[in-house]
Amino acid sequence: MQPRNSRLNSSALRGAVDLAAVKAAGEAAQKAEQARAERARQAATAESAGAAPAQSAYQLVIDVTEDTFETEVVQRSTEVPVVIDFWAEWCGPCKQLSPVLEGLVEEYAGRFVLAKIDVDANPLLSQQFGIQGIPAVMAVVAGQLVPLFQGAESAANIRKILDQLILVAEQRFGVAGGAVAPGEATAAAPQRPEDPALSAAHDALDAGDLGGAIQAYRNVLVEQPGNTEAKLGLAQAELLKRIEGLDLQAVRAAAAADPKDVGAQLQAADLDLVGGHVEDAFGRLVTTVGRTAGEDRDTARLRLLELFEVIGPEDPRVVAARTALARVLF
Repeated sequence: MQPRNSRLNSSALRGAVDLAAVKAAGEAAQKAEQARAERARQAATAESAGAAPAQSAYQLVIDVTEDTFETEVVQRSTEVPVVIDFWAEWCGPCKQLSPVLEGLVEEYAGRFVLAKIDVDANPLLSQQFGIQGIPAVMAVVAGQLVPLFQGAESAANIRKILDQLILVAEQRFGVAGGAVAPGEATAAAPQRPEDPALSAAHDALDAGDLGGAIQAYRNVLVEQPGNTEAKLGLAQAELLKRIEGLDLQAVRAAAAADPKDVGAQLQAADLDLVGGHVEDAFGRLVTTVGRTAGEDRDTARLRLLELFEVIGPEDPRVVAARTALARVLF
């Protein structure tokens, strides 16, 4: 998402950076618990009525169309990670990959569901997701897109990617799928009351008080150094503070004119990230680390680590960028 003019500000970037994620995580967790409780209640009701027990609370493999995408993918993603397989009948590699994904969805027993989208029958979805080639595999968790991989992959590699996806879904959004057996307890897990200090930090961020939000998140981390929400919120608030008043065109021109200008590359990477170009931001800084030395290299490396915090350490794009960073450092 790009603003209509080149002058950037925090309010224009609120959607692009997804500042609501720090609050959405808690809301998604509550929705997920409610959905699991409702599924369990329905299963118990069906069992008491003598209906045949379902093997799982939701269908594990779904054919999705443009008409059903909102219900089958976006809404369902608040309950369970939804992995999307973009395929076509004429695509040979797709015919190799699809059975692997379908086998894994059974193996994972409902910890994710597989949505299959025929790109020929659903060109609008293919266009909206920016699909350039198939097979392409993405995921949606709590309504948020997570790119996974393109092309055929081995089952072993896909398992690693799925494990990372499931970890992100559980830790950041409280979205944990799993088949619900009849008779499973129907009570939702008790919700933890939100820390008032963390809530105040979120409110300051939502209000655009970036300085207040930064200080509030730091206060939380003094008392709770391992608080994931506070780390994410702080990283996002600091990012928005850095890009306040930057001119998009001027920054990009400066970065293009002098690849060795570390300051320009840092600003351009920040703008890449808030514009949704996560891989570009990471790639720019990895390249900068590789072509610099001493203090400049350390500055670029530390900024890259800060951007990792904005996206989340378990995100597959962060994992890939960490590997790339290690290659240029060592």
